[in-house]
Amino acid sequence: MKVLRTVGELRKAMEGHREAGQTIGLVPTMGALHAGHISLMKRARDENDIVVASVFVNPTQFNNPQDLQTYPRTEKEDCAALTEAGVDYAFIPSVEEIYPEPDNRVFDLGPVAEVMEGAMRPGHFNGVAQIVSKLFGYVNPTRAYFGEKDFQQIAVIRRMAEIEGFGFDIVACPIVREPDGLALSSRNVRLTPEQRAVAPAIHRVLAESLEKAGSMTVAEVKKWVVEKIDSYPFMTTEYYEIVNPLTMQPADEWMTPDGPAVGCVTVYCGDVRLIDNITYSKK
Repeated sequence: MKVLRTVGELRKAMEGHREAGQTIGLVPTMGALHAGHISLMKRARDENDIVVASVFVNPTQFNNPQDLQTYPRTEKEDCAALTEAGVDYAFIPSVEEIYPEPDNRVFDLGPVAEVMEGAMRPGHFNGVAQIVSKLFGYVNPTRAYFGEKDFQQIAVIRRMAEIEGFGFDIVACPIVREPDGLALSSRNVRLTPEQRAVAPAIHRVLAESLEKAGSMTVAEVKKWVVEKIDSYPFMTTEYYEIVNPLTMQPADEWMTPDGPAVGCVTVYCGDVRLIDNITYSKK
């Protein structure tokens, strides 16, 4: 695996592979890699000739300076994991390399970015659009891979790609979980042992809510999920929304015009912010 630090190096390498007619898979990450990230790398490895992973903690998508400061940075371990996953290039730039001057672009992301995470973290999705659009432009991949844990983010990235005219495939990959159901996240390492023991209840409650959906309305299930999660120690639900899977707008029925409704939750476990989601498809 080759580590690239500059945009110029990255562009040059990718141009060579495109000229050779090779397909390129891109996996953007902020590092602190876990098995969920590695599953994206392996999918990209299976489907492309060349795999590029970026490792960059993007400052413009953090609306909380403390969260940016405490976000784990583990470059040595990340490079070892990327090498083992068969990645060809790791793009690990400095902030100054990506933002030699401020990025003042404001994307018209529309309704998909205005609810849930968009409402709770003002500016977050615009920052995501800034960095992902830059990476898309540098690499011009055949396919780009993102995890479905960040369900709303995928809708936002699809919207950004549409605005910017990127025509390649954006591939959504399933959530990877611990054996006890907790969705893998770089933030999980910040949970205390007591909090870690409780956190799997998030997914457990969501799974239970699938059964409730057979006999309860959307509004009733939303209320039940929040009350159930909040009954656990350390846990406070920031929001639970049941939405259309493409538009991210609130759903009134379990089947929307765009497919089964999706439940998206954000929970504070202590001071660690955890997200998860579940699809209300019939078994």
